Amino acid sequence: MNCRTQILPPTRDALALAARLLKEGELVAFPTETVYGLGANALDSEAVLRIFAAKGRPADNPLIVHIAEKSQLDALCQVTEDARRLMDAYWPGPMTLLLPKKAAVPDVVTAGLPSVGIRMPSHPAALAMLRECQLPVAAPSANLSTRPSPTTAAHVLEDMDGRIPLILDGGPCEVGVESTVIDMTGAVPTILRPGAVTLEMIRKVLGRGAVADSVMRPLKEGEAAPSPGMRHKHYAPRGHLTIVKGEKDAVVREIIRRYDQSENAVILAVSDHLPEYGARRAMDMGPDLSAAAHSLFALLRKADDMGYARLFAEAVPDGGVGLAVMNRMARAAGFDIEEV
Repeated sequence: MNCRTQILPPTRDALALAARLLKEGELVAFPTETVYGLGANALDSEAVLRIFAAKGRPADNPLIVHIAEKSQLDALCQVTEDARRLMDAYWPGPMTLLLPKKAAVPDVVTAGLPSVGIRMPSHPAALAMLRECQLPVAAPSANLSTRPSPTTAAHVLEDMDGRIPLILDGGPCEVGVESTVIDMTGAVPTILRPGAVTLEMIRKVLGRGAVADSVMRPLKEGEAAPSPGMRHKHYAPRGHLTIVKGEKDAVVREIIRRYDQSENAVILAVSDHLPEYGARRAMDMGPDLSAAAHSLFALLRKADDMGYARLFAEAVPDGGVGLAVMNRMARAAGFDIEEV
C-alpha cells in the first residue's frame, strides 16, 4: 500500500491516467458534488478490496457504484419505474438509489446484500473520469474509516498519502455531505441516509416517501447496514463532540456552561448566534442549512488540526437538508445529544 500519491487537476492527461489506473485495478480519489470519493472498478473484486484496505473500512459496509450513463444500469441492477422517475428528476446529482443487484456486481461491493446503491454524480470531473474509463466505479468517501469525510483534495491527501497513486483535484465540494440514499426495493421509497435530495423532493416526484427510523439512531446489535454511513460511529473528529438541542437561549446557556467547565474546547454555532458566545473559541457553521452542510466536515477536520479535545455543537432544524446535517453530526458525536 506504500506508493507515491500524485495530486493532479482533472486535465485530459490526468483523466487518461485515472482511467488507466482504474482499468489496472488501482484506486483513484476523485471529486464529486458531495464529497471526494475513493474509486475502484466496481466489477473487479480484488480492486474493490483495495478500497477497504486503504480506508481501514469494515467489509460489512456497502459501497456505492458511480456511473456516467443510464445505459450502464441494465448490467448492474433491476430498475423500477419509480426509480426511473427519480433519475429523470435528480440525476446527475447527489442521489443514490438502492435497487436489486444483478450477478455482475460482486458481493464485496454490496456487503453481501441483494441490493446495490447506484448514483450518477454531477461534478464535471467525476463524469469525465467515468466516461473516460467506461467502467462503473465503486466509491465510498476518500477518508480513513470513521474520520470526517473529505471535501477538498487536501483532506484526501491527509488521510490517503502513500495509500493510493492518484487524487484528482476538482476544488472544494459544493454540497459537503454525502448523497441521499433511497431504498427503492420496498413499497415506499425510503431514505436510509439523508442528503441534499430531501424527502420533500422525493414526494414532489412520486407523491410518497418516508425516512427510516435508523437515520437518527445507532444501529442495533446485529442489525445490517444496507446503506453507507449507518454505523454507530462515523465522520468523527478526534475530540469528543456533544450536540445540544432545544430552544435557542437554553442551548446557548448550556453550551457556555459546558465550555467553561472544559479545557481545550470549541463551539460550533450558526452565524447569527456567534456573538452570544463572546470571546470563547467558536467556529461558524454558516447562515443557513445549506451552508452548514457545506462546512460541517471541513470544520470537524479543522478542529482536529487545532487539537481541540471537546466540541460543543448547536443542533440545527431537521427539515430539508438539515436532516442530513443532524444525521452526520449525530454519528460524529456517537449520538451524544443533550436536550435542554
